Amino acid sequence: MQTTSQLPDTLRFQPTDQYKFAIIVAGLSCLIFALLTIPEGALSLGFLAIVVFAIFVAPRMSLTLPRSKFFISFSESIVFFAFLVYGGETAIVVAFIETFANCIFLMRNSGLSGKWVILWNSALGSLVATFVFVAFTFTSKAYGGSVALSDTRNLIIVLGVLAITHFLATSLLVSFYRRIKTEGASLWQIWKKECLSTSMAQLTGAGLAGVIYKLINYADPLVMAVAAAVVGVFYLSYRQSIRDINSAFEQVEEAEREKAEAERQRAEAERTRRVEAEEFANQLSVALAKEEQANKALRKSERDFQHAALHDSLTTLANRKQFGDVLRRLITDYKVDPSNEFQVLFLDIRSFKNINDTLGHTIGDKVLAIAAKRFVRMLDTKDTVARIGGDEFAIILRGLGSTAKAEKVARRIYQNITQPFSLSGNSITVDINIGIAPCDVEYDTPEEILRDADIAMHYAKEKGNGLAVFTKELRSRFLERVRFEMDLRHAIDRNELILHYQPIISLQDGQLIGFEALIRWHHSEFGLIPPSKFIPIAEDSGLIKPITVWILEEASRQLVRWQGLAPDYRSLIVSVNISGKHLGDNDLIDDVQRALEISKIDPSTLKLEITESAAMESPDHTVNMLHRLKQVGVQLSIDDFGTGYSSLSHLHKLPFDTLKIDRSFVYSVGAAGENSEILQTIISLAKNLKMRVVAEGIETASQLALLQTLGCDYGQGFLLAKPKPREETETLLYQRPSWLPEDPLVAYTEHISEPADAHLPVF
Repeated sequence: MQTTSQLPDTLRFQPTDQYKFAIIVAGLSCLIFALLTIPEGALSLGFLAIVVFAIFVAPRMSLTLPRSKFFISFSESIVFFAFLVYGGETAIVVAFIETFANCIFLMRNSGLSGKWVILWNSALGSLVATFVFVAFTFTSKAYGGSVALSDTRNLIIVLGVLAITHFLATSLLVSFYRRIKTEGASLWQIWKKECLSTSMAQLTGAGLAGVIYKLINYADPLVMAVAAAVVGVFYLSYRQSIRDINSAFEQVEEAEREKAEAERQRAEAERTRRVEAEEFANQLSVALAKEEQANKALRKSERDFQHAALHDSLTTLANRKQFGDVLRRLITDYKVDPSNEFQVLFLDIRSFKNINDTLGHTIGDKVLAIAAKRFVRMLDTKDTVARIGGDEFAIILRGLGSTAKAEKVARRIYQNITQPFSLSGNSITVDINIGIAPCDVEYDTPEEILRDADIAMHYAKEKGNGLAVFTKELRSRFLERVRFEMDLRHAIDRNELILHYQPIISLQDGQLIGFEALIRWHHSEFGLIPPSKFIPIAEDSGLIKPITVWILEEASRQLVRWQGLAPDYRSLIVSVNISGKHLGDNDLIDDVQRALEISKIDPSTLKLEITESAAMESPDHTVNMLHRLKQVGVQLSIDDFGTGYSSLSHLHKLPFDTLKIDRSFVYSVGAAGENSEILQTIISLAKNLKMRVVAEGIETASQLALLQTLGCDYGQGFLLAKPKPREETETLLYQRPSWLPEDPLVAYTEHISEPADAHLPVF
């Protein structure tokens, strides 16, 4: 047996990549050399037995020495024995195999790990065995080419040379690595401290190999059996002794730990008693100090409470209550003396919800704090800034003298607050809407002037101008909008919504293809409300979804009745406009399927029109939603094409059946066909994408002729037919008129009497 450094400690070091790679290359080269030059006679059952022993037995026979980083193993004995019996080439192979098996065993049982640790140690073993082989070759030459190992003296000399060479090669390679790893430590000190003691491993291994060699070659079976029994008993006894010693050491260490813990507890108890005594001695003075501190804290809490009641905790600005108190005093002063004029600004951070949703509420709070600081820096000390809720702020400007000056200050605030800034690695740009309400004698409460400033702010948001000044006209419009929104919520129940149908005609043969359903609102009090007024209200309030559901069901029921009028009407289609908000809602699939189930129409005769801007707002979601609609079986059309921004990388993925050209491109075409380039491009693009083309807004004969020449499939417009109610449309179906007029100039004169809002393509 032999003693060597404990394998996990020697294997777990992390060598530099260069040194490691060099050892691996050299060791594998030696292994390949040995495999290529191994004598044929060496490949015997005995050699196979050595390999099996090295793989399955030797790794499990290592003995760890008590309180030491060393253990006893049979690795060197196996290698030396292979040298003596089968030659150096087999010893190199055995060294690689034994080390590889030992590493696998330790990795599974002792947590051995590291980059290339198995390959590195196995290559190191074969490289050291090669050095030993070279030394053995030189020793043989000194004896004239061969050494008579039967002579005990020669055997001892050879084993000594092998052991010393193995020790020097291993210790120098390991020491050199340790020196690289410790960055400049003395090679001699490393060798002496960490490697010198391992020499016993090679000497013991050599001695054991010699004994085994002698026994196998010169002893009779009885002697070998007795020797094996003695070695086995010695191994088992020593192993049990080592376990007993380790157990005793553990008991002693546990006793020492318990003793140390008891001493620590006694020291802790003494320290605690000393601290308690000191605390008891200081209790009187501490009690007096605490009483004084309590009085101070009470006074401070009163001040903090008063401050918290009047200030916003996040921005430290005035809150709504304090702002209202200041504003109330200013209203009173203005009524007494009109020279004490002031203006109120209502500010709202645009799309602040997107910041919270994308960057988190922590970033959102920081953005509000930064905005508050910018507002304060832009104003005089006599002005008042307040956060009145969420992302809304209000400012009182004093002593400006006119609304024009207030607008100038508001623009300066707008320009400053919209400057981008960096926050937590994010580039953030804040946009705001500002409403300005000048002081007026009609105001009696802060809520009234804040209401009017809020109305102006919403007008600025609607127009996208950044800021707006309140006027009484804005108040009237706002109240009208509120009234319309309230009435629109009940318009369906009151049967105030109706559908008009505009025919869609084939421009090649004049056949009726279908209709586009356009919504109209007949208000019980105000009469016909233009779509330009109530559609935006429906969009903003979310009413567009129930309205669209009603349109889908009503238009589908009407279509199925018209399809039954005649056999050639069975393929008529109806087009329904879908808003962007409805497209972003997964309920759209259920709404369409419900309309199909109610009407029992063929899904392919229902066409959903989605505007280009809505489709491109969230391309990935749109692609998914449109494919799901196609699975339902309906047709899809991209509406108002050319008015938004379409990414062709997404457009070709969208499963649209038809492409509708916006009326602005048709309207811009001259009588002689000038300005028709865009029309040609759009029609060509649609054809390449395998889509049918619909042109809307056809109003002149020249427009119709040009579209026919360019190969446009379908068209709609006043030249062909105006939108009509259900009864009039049904009458036309019975009359079967010629949809392509013979004298389009005469037909066109009718469109002059149509209200301008009827031209709206949406709903």
